[in-house]
Amino acid sequence: MELSNLPLSPEQADRLAVMAEAERANEYLYEILDIGQYMLQSGAEVSRVEDSIRRLCFAFGAERADVLTITASIVVTVYSHRFGALTQTRRIAGMKYDLNRLELLNQLCRLICSEHPSPEEMHEALEQIMAVPQYGFGIQLVTYALISSSFSLFFGGSVLDAAASGVIGILLKYLERMIQGVDAGPLLPAMLCSCLGGLLAGLAVRFGLGDSVDMISIGNIMLLIPGVALTNSLRDMFSGNTISGLMRFIEAILLALTIACGFALAASLV
Repeated sequence: MELSNLPLSPEQADRLAVMAEAERANEYLYEILDIGQYMLQSGAEVSRVEDSIRRLCFAFGAERADVLTITASIVVTVYSHRFGALTQTRRIAGMKYDLNRLELLNQLCRLICSEHPSPEEMHEALEQIMAVPQYGFGIQLVTYALISSSFSLFFGGSVLDAAASGVIGILLKYLERMIQGVDAGPLLPAMLCSCLGGLLAGLAVRFGLGDSVDMISIGNIMLLIPGVALTNSLRDMFSGNTISGLMRFIEAILLALTIACGFALAASLV
């Protein structure tokens, strides 16, 4: 007689049932962490990510869900009498703000909570969201030019300053795209872009293509300022997530100081 055909005791049957439930719960939790990771990387505040993960865990039968999210990590522990206690951790690397993707992820969370799809269906829906293209590179170039020139005019620059700032904004977008393939963190790209922006602004004025280095530079600075990160840091702190808020705030301040140093260094060289 084969061992697999032997009858199981009630204790063994219960243990196998718990193991099967735990395996399935781990699959759900993995997909839930994927959603939380992409929400955080797309620009969601910590409180939104934690609340979404908690609701998703409850939707799939968790009786308790403890979620800790900071800018670099998500830790989730869930408990149910059906599968016991499970914990998964996700390391978060890199930020790529995309508010359209964030809105789609929010809609997916609501859909999951109402319809309870399988992990495979969740994975497929998440892949469809991640495949949604961002704005084309041509539109991004036009946007960078419009932002730079508009802020240059807004702060008192001349039409010539606005035109020079718009052209430099396009060049900064090209540089940003070249740096994207290098995993160098946020500070090095900000330093390189700010240095290039400052140098080009000084050269534009020297060759008569602009009237004021400051007015040209200020339009380009607005492209690099970490406004979303600073806003989210304050929102996190006001909502009680002090550690995450302080970490985001420090990162935003360091990035702003790096940008300022880059433009100051370029101004001293021109």
